[in-house]
Amino acid sequence: MAHLGRYAYFIFCSSVFVFVGLRATTALDTYARDELPQRIHAAMLEDIIKEKLFAHNSIDATAVEGREKPAKKEKEDTAKPKKKRGRPKKGEQAPPPDPKRIDLQPNRSLEDNIKELPNQCDVGTKRNSKGHTTHWIGYKLHLGVVDGDIPAAAILTSASTHDSQVAIPLMQMTKERLDTLYDLMDAAYDAQGIHDFSRTLGHVPVIDPNKRTGETIPMDPAKKQRYNQRSAAERANSALKDNYGGRFVRVRGAAKVMAHLMFGVIALTAAQVFRLIG
Repeated sequence: MAHLGRYAYFIFCSSVFVFVGLRATTALDTYARDELPQRIHAAMLEDIIKEKLFAHNSIDATAVEGREKPAKKEKEDTAKPKKKRGRPKKGEQAPPPDPKRIDLQPNRSLEDNIKELPNQCDVGTKRNSKGHTTHWIGYKLHLGVVDGDIPAAAILTSASTHDSQVAIPLMQMTKERLDTLYDLMDAAYDAQGIHDFSRTLGHVPVIDPNKRTGETIPMDPAKKQRYNQRSAAERANSALKDNYGGRFVRVRGAAKVMAHLMFGVIALTAAQVFRLIG
């Protein structure tokens, strides 16, 4: 509890200093550049609940609307030869396909994986619960949430980045901080590389089957019951937006947006840890 009180006091003072004096100082620039909120969050987890074992790591992403123009798309390199369409001619050998991001991530460090992910402001598209397609300009925040609705990992990407591209880095980040047993994800994450990486960590992947992969094999009753725990990530995303400033981002640029969101993540983490150990 002493640890939690120390962090809560520091968070409160830092937040007041940043958001009250934002126009007069460059505090947020410094915090964002040094990734101070991310470091505080990691230290909180390590100091307070590192020794605990958590059953579930629930992964999900949420849209973050920005107050800036989307970055212009880079023009394709005309010097790079284009692949020929159709089957290769007799005697010709088709060039090997470019490796996918999910195939490369398991062999790279967490830092390299995060650096490789796009994080500029752009346009995102998603289908809501009613089946309607919506668009937004900004970013996407990806969270790994353990039991007790405690955020254990957070990564910011461009809005257009598919959820599945961040699953492995989130699992890497959570693994460095806490011990978990099951990785819970929805159908957007149903890729063989993600299943395999979860198993290499000694975890059990519980991922909703995606119909696009062909014949779907329904979950067995035990896994289906565990999958219901994935709502922890949805609750954390909702709480972050409704109660901790995630819905109204007033800064521009990925680094500042991440700093803004991470202050909310820190406060949410402190509140949930207090409920867990209080």
